[in-house]
Amino acid sequence: MFIIINTVMRLSIKIALCIIMAGGLTACSNYLDVVPDNIATMDHVFKDRVSAQRALANCYNKIPRTGTQNEPGFVAGDDLWIHQFVDAGRRQIFRELALNGNNVTRPLFSYWHNVEGGSALWRAIRDCNTFIENVHKARDLDSFEREQWIAEVKTLKAWYHFYLMQMYGPIPIARENLPVSASTEEIMVYREPIDEVVGYIVELLDEAIPNLSLQVDNMVADAGRMTRPIAAAIKARILVTAASPLFNGNQDYASMIDGRGIALFNTVEDPNKWTLAAEAAKEAIDIAHEAGIRLYQHQTTFNVSDETLKVIQVGQIVADKFNEERIWGLSDFDSRALELATMPRLHSDHENVVYQWFIPTLKMAELFYSENGVPIEEDVDYAYDDRMALTIVPEELHHYLQPGYRTVGLHLHREPRFYGALGVDGGWWFGVGRNSENEQWPLNIKKGSMTGGMIGNQRYSPTAYYIKKLSNYLSVYTGKDTYVPKRFDFPLIRLADVYLMYAEALNESLPAPDANVYHYIDLVRQRAGLRGVVDSWTLSSRFPQKPTTKEGMRDIIQQERLIELSFEGHRLWDLRRWKKAIEYMNQPVQGWNVQGETPQDLYQVVTHTRSQYTIRDILWPIMQDEVLRNSNLLQNPGW
Repeated sequence: MFIIINTVMRLSIKIALCIIMAGGLTACSNYLDVVPDNIATMDHVFKDRVSAQRALANCYNKIPRTGTQNEPGFVAGDDLWIHQFVDAGRRQIFRELALNGNNVTRPLFSYWHNVEGGSALWRAIRDCNTFIENVHKARDLDSFEREQWIAEVKTLKAWYHFYLMQMYGPIPIARENLPVSASTEEIMVYREPIDEVVGYIVELLDEAIPNLSLQVDNMVADAGRMTRPIAAAIKARILVTAASPLFNGNQDYASMIDGRGIALFNTVEDPNKWTLAAEAAKEAIDIAHEAGIRLYQHQTTFNVSDETLKVIQVGQIVADKFNEERIWGLSDFDSRALELATMPRLHSDHENVVYQWFIPTLKMAELFYSENGVPIEEDVDYAYDDRMALTIVPEELHHYLQPGYRTVGLHLHREPRFYGALGVDGGWWFGVGRNSENEQWPLNIKKGSMTGGMIGNQRYSPTAYYIKKLSNYLSVYTGKDTYVPKRFDFPLIRLADVYLMYAEALNESLPAPDANVYHYIDLVRQRAGLRGVVDSWTLSSRFPQKPTTKEGMRDIIQQERLIELSFEGHRLWDLRRWKKAIEYMNQPVQGWNVQGETPQDLYQVVTHTRSQYTIRDILWPIMQDEVLRNSNLLQNPGW
């Protein structure tokens, strides 16, 4: 139940919530972790700076954990697949969602209700409100620091509202906590129209941005704290999302009219929303540049070629903890678990440590550009129709693949990000104790090989692909079953993301793309080792005029986002806001035949079965009990 409680009364938090539960409105649970069970008042919780700082930390600890199996943006899209078998005690909710779909009885990944992998975001918002309302009570907290902390919490509150909005659509707005004495009528909240939700979130961020610091004071101790670049980038993402087809003139939800007679979705597209989004993205870029944030260029002390450096760089954009492109990341992220859930078994000592939970699909291998920087199906020089045929790796590709290896044409002549993001049969794996270009780990994913085959139920890839991008090449094994990670924070927002948001919003706000649209996407492409958009399409595409039109650039920018931000938790949200989720999610989930012992047997396409994806799956269901308790709370269509 969505209830925001203000504990200004001298009651213990637990007792107050249990009283409400007795009225049939919610369940008894811990409210504010920093409150001892035997102390009742906010005066004690915020008695001094140290206590207030603990309350501040509590506002941070509900941020959804992108990069883990409990965050739908990371695992619930069409880019990953999961094993048929699951080890005892390791339930995979995202597998249940893929195979069986969601439900209203106990929704999977429910961030509204804090069940089935979800996080308690309404509780997080309640904690934020409590902090804002009470932090002035901390006697030894100076006014400058107090205003900065309030700004941080307002940014968190904005993020929590946005996260719920992108999952559920229209949501209630929790401007302040309701008192314990609130009437039943006050508690029976309504969902508010999308445009009002967006307006409130932007209002919070506009209030916060002036009082946030440009950079954290201590990169180690304060990593993950809200800054001006983070808040500005969040604002850009919110306005880009609000301008996108899912939330801007969407006729699919015209029937969502609540008991007050208020339409929760606007059904007439407003082009000005793209203008506002472009302005916000440009402001975020300017603030990021002022803070010294720039596109990451990896430097290494190891003697490697420029080609191999480009491959390494793809992963290090994610895995280099303090790199200059990072705007916001999860500072207490368990990168060891992510690495072991994505990388192959490279040596017999690894077999009891690695376990492949997050598996790329064949679709992702087809996504990346050719070496000429255009989609493989458009490239005039790429043998697209023969991409599934067996071929021999030529010597000229030795930086990316093992010369003389028998593989498919799909793996040849691709852009560096393909080889940096994916571990493919016949490819190389740099690092994990082998940091010489001439001594990389060779990948042979046929049955019976070290990196292929099957050990137990999970220690193999069911599609014959691995995610190379989510590992730090400086992580090592120090002995049998002993893995020592080079830890990193998972990025939530980085500069390339904001550049691409700006290019997208600007393209949508103009009659035709201009030099600025090309400039910001070309910066990302050039870092990846590709020519600019216009040159690439002019020289190599079957559709050389594509970049000259809004519609053509829309397709180009969307594919660029899907490539550049692959496996970083953006794809599902992007496909939904573009209204492409139904098209993409209903395409077959495919990989290679990992039971194959020869190239001919391995390279047989295997199709895995996914639950049918319909319009009802776009917006997450609200738990049925919640809707029954609160008749004002309109359920999402189809549920």
